[in-house]
Amino acid sequence: MVQATPFLLVLFLALGAHGLSVKKCNLTGRWVNDLGSNMTITTVNADGIFAGSYHTAVTATSNEIKVSPLQGAVQKSPNQKGQPTFGFTVNWAFSDSITVFTGQCFVDEDGKEVLKTMWLLRSRVENIKSDWKATRVGINVFTRLQLPE
Repeated sequence: MVQATPFLLVLFLALGAHGLSVKKCNLTGRWVNDLGSNMTITTVNADGIFAGSYHTAVTATSNEIKVSPLQGAVQKSPNQKGQPTFGFTVNWAFSDSITVFTGQCFVDEDGKEVLKTMWLLRSRVENIKSDWKATRVGINVFTRLQLPE
């Protein structure tokens, strides 16, 4: 048992060092999703609150697409492991609708940050009988927008 102690110590240190090398995911910055929509998240404050803008590449309306404001929060927990969950709302500036997103920020095997999200879009309808068609659901994957060098 005494000879196993150095081996266990080295194993413990190796596993601990691996855990320390995990890159943390940072929401701040510019992102693009799988549909070509662009999102910018400004600095996340100490309470996890953030704001930004969203420029969608897709819409169901014939209105001119405009950059729209977003507001959100990232989970700030003492148990936070560097790949946080978050949520944000986009108040569309060009239509009578609003979208809420929820997701998690991941760092993939190549060290790239990825936002995996699910959303609900609520559009205004004329009356309660039309409520059945007022909410859409979907998913988006965002990657950090790399600026040209």
